[in-house]
Amino acid sequence: MPLDAGSPPKSWAGLPFFDNALPAIRVALAAENGPVLPPADQIFAALDRTAPDKVRVVILGQDPYPTPGHAHGLAFSVEADVAPLPRSLGNIFKEMHDDLGASPPNGDLHFWAAQGVLLLNTALTVPAGQAGGHARLGWDRLAGEVLDHVSRRPTAFVLWGRHAQAQTRHIHAGDHLIIRTAHPSPLSARRGFFGSRPFSGINAWLGAHDEPPINWTTP
Repeated sequence: MPLDAGSPPKSWAGLPFFDNALPAIRVALAAENGPVLPPADQIFAALDRTAPDKVRVVILGQDPYPTPGHAHGLAFSVEADVAPLPRSLGNIFKEMHDDLGASPPNGDLHFWAAQGVLLLNTALTVPAGQAGGHARLGWDRLAGEVLDHVSRRPTAFVLWGRHAQAQTRHIHAGDHLIIRTAHPSPLSARRGFFGSRPFSGINAWLGAHDEPPINWTTP
């Protein structure tokens, strides 16, 4: 069944991407023969959940989980009943436990989004079973425009992996925190992700800017 790309979130609809790039992506998605993840009504979930003026932290990943039933529109997040966790998320929780002494009870990270953490991927769709399959579809233009927009005020940016780090050029100069490490994937986590302690680092930076910390561990 052809997949549409969902409706652009009203609070972000002013970004040029939605007029200039999304129509071609819709055509490409409609031509897909197999399943595309996440479901159409969840493609823009990260932007739906965190409006531009609420963004305090951006965690930028690569693309949605390619395993059916995992991706639900927030980077690295899964539904609460998914077990075992995807390995990248398991590594995130391992690093969090080492950093903060605790981690969430399940993989649903909507409670991060509610606190101003934008969980965005550089590609918002993926063919089922084909990690990186939509990396060249044009979604990265949206990631760049989002970073350009939110970096006009101090923001914490977490760029995990080379796809995310390639978007650094879109971040305006400013009083930001920019954390760049390897991706939490099992293929790369030991190359600098483990031991990076991003969660305590973000909270320390927020505190220095008179902002409340993020509750990373307790929904």
